[in-house]
Amino acid sequence: MFNLNGKVALVTGGNGGLGLAYGRGLVKAGASVAVWGRNAEKNAVAVEELRSMGGDVEAYACDVTDEEQIAQAFAATLERFGQVDSCFANAGGGGFRGASHKTSRSDWLATVDLNLMSVVQTFAPVTEHMLKRRAGGRLVVTSSVAALIGTGGAAGYSTTKAAVIGLIQALALELGAAGIRANAILPGFIETEMSLDTSEAFQDAARRRSAIGRIGQLEDMEGAAVYLASDESDFMTGRCLILDGGHTIHPL
Repeated sequence: MFNLNGKVALVTGGNGGLGLAYGRGLVKAGASVAVWGRNAEKNAVAVEELRSMGGDVEAYACDVTDEEQIAQAFAATLERFGQVDSCFANAGGGGFRGASHKTSRSDWLATVDLNLMSVVQTFAPVTEHMLKRRAGGRLVVTSSVAALIGTGGAAGYSTTKAAVIGLIQALALELGAAGIRANAILPGFIETEMSLDTSEAFQDAARRRSAIGRIGQLEDMEGAAVYLASDESDFMTGRCLILDGGHTIHPL
C-alpha cells in the first residue's frame, strides 16, 4: 500500500516548510518530485536534500501568481518527467495583516492572487494534462484550519483558504468521472518559518488548544501527502483532511 513508484508529483512552494515536508514523504514512498519555488537557492538546497534520500527530483523557478511562469515551468516539468500524476498546490502566504475594513482593495486582491488565483492557475494546465492522459490524477491544495475558525487580523488569509475548499469541491464534481480526485489538506499550527513568525503568546495559545499537547511538526505532514497521492485515496474526493492535533475541536 501507498507505493508511489513510477508516479510523478508536482509540489509548488516545495522548497521549504509544508511543501518540502510533502516532498520528503513522496520521495520516501518512491515518487519522483518536481519542486516549484521562486527562490533558486532554496530550490537547489531542497533538491540536494531530496536527492540524498534517493529521490528523482528536479526544481524549477516559478512564481505561481504569474501564468506565463506557470506555463514555462509546467512545460519543463513534462519535458523532464513525461507526466504528472499528482499536483500539490501549496505555495501561498499570510497576505495582509490588519483590520479588513481598513485594508485597501489592492491589498485584498494581492492576497486573492497569492492564495486563490495561484491555485486556479496551477491546476489549469495540470488538469488539461491529466484529462489528455486519461490516467486519472490527484489535485491537492494546502488550505488551513483558518478556513474553519477564522483568524483575527488576517481576514484575507481566512477568506482565501476557505475559497480553495470551495474550488476543490467544484473540481471534485467536474473531474471525478475522469478519475481525477481533488482534496484539501488543512494544517493547524505547524512549526514552520511562517508559523514561527508569530508572537510567543500566539504559539502558547496554539499549544494549549492542542488535544495532544503539542504543536505540529513537519514530519506530521508527510503521510498526508503520500495518502492523497496514492491509489489508496481513490474513494476520497472533494474533502478536507484536517491535521491540527485536535485544535478545532478544543472547547476553549
